[in-house]
Amino acid sequence: MTKLVTLEQAAALSAQWRSEGKTVALANGVFDLLHVGHVRYLEGARAMADRLVVAVNSDASTRLVKGPGRPVIPEAERAELLAALSCTDAVLLFSDPDVRAVLRAVRPHVHVKGTDYTADSIPERDEVSAWGGRVAVAGDPKDHSTSELVKKLGR
Repeated sequence: MTKLVTLEQAAALSAQWRSEGKTVALANGVFDLLHVGHVRYLEGARAMADRLVVAVNSDASTRLVKGPGRPVIPEAERAELLAALSCTDAVLLFSDPDVRAVLRAVRPHVHVKGTDYTADSIPERDEVSAWGGRVAVAGDPKDHSTSELVKKLGR
């Protein structure tokens, strides 16, 4: 089975895993120009649960968040790269400006954000706590940045 899934498939997988007694984490982001900070974030998220679902911003939502020059890597390739990582169990694309609809469908036990957040500043915290989930932070101390890589490359 491929790790690249639709939102509906991710929701079904999450329900199946929960019925098997597994815990589910959800991480999300653009993941443009994959770097070690991304890997550390995702490995940290996976360490918090038995299964990890990764929601990847579509090209259109990336432009809304990051600006007209982004993403550098197209959405299908970013998703494929993330699916190749051993720490991921399912990867999906989403086009909404935020990840709330994905969270409502997948209903993870834990929603994990990177270290540019604190548990108190995660915008979806109320959404996740509505079904008894929790939020957490994982990854390195934001020593790596795609935006900085883009600047170095002169884009």
